[in-house]
Amino acid sequence: MEPSLTTSVAPPSAASRLLERLVEGRESLDALGATLQPAAEMARGRGLWRRIVTGEILGHAAHPLMTDLPIGFFSSAALLDLAGGPGARDAARRLVGAGLLSAPGAALTGLAEYAPLEKRPKRVAATHAVLNSASLGLYAVSWALRPQRHRAGVAFGMAGLAVSGLSAYLGGHLAIGEKIGTAAPAEEAGIPQVVDAL
Repeated sequence: MEPSLTTSVAPPSAASRLLERLVEGRESLDALGATLQPAAEMARGRGLWRRIVTGEILGHAAHPLMTDLPIGFFSSAALLDLAGGPGARDAARRLVGAGLLSAPGAALTGLAEYAPLEKRPKRVAATHAVLNSASLGLYAVSWALRPQRHRAGVAFGMAGLAVSGLSAYLGGHLAIGEKIGTAAPAEEAGIPQVVDAL
């Protein structure tokens, strides 16, 4: 007798249950989602522009690629703040500035993915966008304070890193848990695709 093949589904983690209670299941976030929708539709655009900002031209979503830049710059600045010593202060500030300059590309590609979402993932994406905006505000203050009040600037940078870490968790949930941005545009149009198994 051959053993039967069964698929077991792991129970939701405590973090998933908390996310459901605080974000996904919260209808009060729908108003925020509606507020972001016009900007998202404009960012998504049409034709070649859409192919670029959604990542269709690359063969995968552009947003994760673009988020690596600010995350990398901000994380590197934090490392220099913690372990670089006084000689690394200028370099850390330049990295914070680079993170701020690279953030609009990440925001634009994120908005392009936001436009076609359904209500539940849209709540998560809207919260993700708000947290990213808060993080960028903290980093902007950090950059401005560093020349005269270095310790306060570092503190604001660390707060920005903490907020962006929480936001990155939500982004990971969207990309991995909800498969947002991993479906090719052909799938949006209802065209079946063959996915190679690795």
